Amino acid sequence: MSFIKNIAVLVFCIFGSYFIYLQTNILLSTPQQNSPQQKPFKPQTFHSITPIPDSAHLNKDIVSLGKLLFFDTILSKNYSVSCASCHNIHNGGVDGLEVSPGIYNQPGSINSPTVLNSSLNFKQFWDGRANSLEDQIDGPINNPVEMGSSWPEAIGRLKQRARYIKKFKALYPSLGITEQTIKNAIATYERSLLTPNSRFDLFLKGQQNALSIAEKEGYQLFISYGCIACHQGVNMGGNMFEQMGIMHDYFADRGNLTEVDLGRYRVTMKEEHKYEFKVPSLRNIALTAPYFHDGQTKTLSSAVNKMAYYQLGVSLTKRETDLIVNFLTTLTGKLQ
Repeated sequence: MSFIKNIAVLVFCIFGSYFIYLQTNILLSTPQQNSPQQKPFKPQTFHSITPIPDSAHLNKDIVSLGKLLFFDTILSKNYSVSCASCHNIHNGGVDGLEVSPGIYNQPGSINSPTVLNSSLNFKQFWDGRANSLEDQIDGPINNPVEMGSSWPEAIGRLKQRARYIKKFKALYPSLGITEQTIKNAIATYERSLLTPNSRFDLFLKGQQNALSIAEKEGYQLFISYGCIACHQGVNMGGNMFEQMGIMHDYFADRGNLTEVDLGRYRVTMKEEHKYEFKVPSLRNIALTAPYFHDGQTKTLSSAVNKMAYYQLGVSLTKRETDLIVNFLTTLTGKLQ
């Protein structure tokens, strides 16, 4: 690690330590069950994790059109895959596979992240190469392994369907069916895929009994070990990049280094960005196995242990692992 990177990590750790102190004070001020003498928990303004909003306030007709496109295989070259093929919204927004198959059953090169709450991420893709959901759509449409199509081909097909002609004319009267309007419709639908009101969100809103004592203890460990330094914000992740393997060399231990393991480096070509990835959201994490960009970690317990070891330099006991996993299961929200 370069000198500059060392300085950056030191500054980050100092900030993180203060941050953890604030979070721990919040948690410890939260009343435990069967402890009526303590004051009711009240979320603080400096709390780093905020509840997912209940609604995105979107045009329902555009959401409906975007949903049609999201589930339609017409966008793929051989009519075999749709956006929903890799992002099952009823299965945590993922397909549960290490890598997703595209047209002609070709295997992808990286694990498909969840589409649920993806609008809350600051960038899209593991390497952050897309700045918006609209930009992200270019990836699978043009990727020869995924949908293997092109915008002229996709637009031409949609213009042959009376249902799509009618809907686009009504919703985009001056534009009709274009790359821009297709992207807008799909991205608008994706912005509707929020999962508010997890038990943890209810806890943040002040419901004292939303979490059990064990789950609160798991949250305290999550804070005290520093997991919250990267997994924070409304999406509990998705708002920063971090190197995979800060304290120990994840890739040396795993072996079989691939091009996608270079992460953010493939976008910036800067040496300090090697092996950096967008920190994934922990929302609905209990539903989104297998884990990490390589999809090689099958269980949540194993993911927690690996993150503790490779990112924090900590070896957790089985009890600590179980408690943190208990807490993480409370992050499963309700798709609206």
